[in-house]
Amino acid sequence: MVPRMSRNSPSSSFRRVTLDRVAVWRLAALIALPIVALASDTTVNGPAGPNAEFQFIRMQYTGTSLFGGRERWLTDWPEAEQHLIRGIKRLTRINIAEEGRYLSIMDDSLFDYPWIYAVEVGHWALTDEETVRLREYLLRGGFLMVDDFHGTLEWAGFVQGMHRIFPDRAIVDIPPDDAVFHVAYDIDEHVQIPGIQSLYSGRNYEKDGFTPQWRGIYDDDGRLMVVINFNMDLGDAWEHADVPEYSLLYTTRAYKYAIDYILYSMTH
Repeated sequence: MVPRMSRNSPSSSFRRVTLDRVAVWRLAALIALPIVALASDTTVNGPAGPNAEFQFIRMQYTGTSLFGGRERWLTDWPEAEQHLIRGIKRLTRINIAEEGRYLSIMDDSLFDYPWIYAVEVGHWALTDEETVRLREYLLRGGFLMVDDFHGTLEWAGFVQGMHRIFPDRAIVDIPPDDAVFHVAYDIDEHVQIPGIQSLYSGRNYEKDGFTPQWRGIYDDDGRLMVVINFNMDLGDAWEHADVPEYSLLYTTRAYKYAIDYILYSMTH
């Protein structure tokens, strides 16, 4: 079952997996790379199956919409998670649900999941209720991965929202030796992961987001609660794993990051 985090006690936390199981995951995650082409199916926004221990959760938040009315938090849905789920099934022994799911921050079932993913967060405009709920989720053991936002203006929009969630916690650079980069894969060298637009623009960056940055927010015990992938687009790298023109370097690294982040969330 997907581990549930109780809301009845401030000290409650996610169910921890055993060290033996983590060791199995570490070994299994080191099997064949590169990634091969992954099929896309129809993704239903439903709950995990009865035997799934992990499900990909995309965070639905209040924010601005893209031209045409599509919500920004839905960018790359459902293809990004479809491809990543199949990669996780191939590269690890994580019993992952076949389908991704998106959830509102205000949905009580958010507390059933140790890991959530949010995109285009430079344009979020969280309500007061959403900031309170997200802070509660993170302090009780949750893990948030943010991705696909670029440049000075989008950073400012993200920071404005994050400072409302954690006005007393700093956003810091994640050191290279942090455990989050060494769970299944040892990622000692970072690579800027561009979106598919790089094939047409010839640039690995968007707007004025020239430099990729891996930043985070920690709790009082040194646990990473938020991992910030700034000036890059891991979601596109997952989604376009089967596009021959898109660099295998980016796809491979994006899958490694995701697997490390997920295992970190399940074991910390």
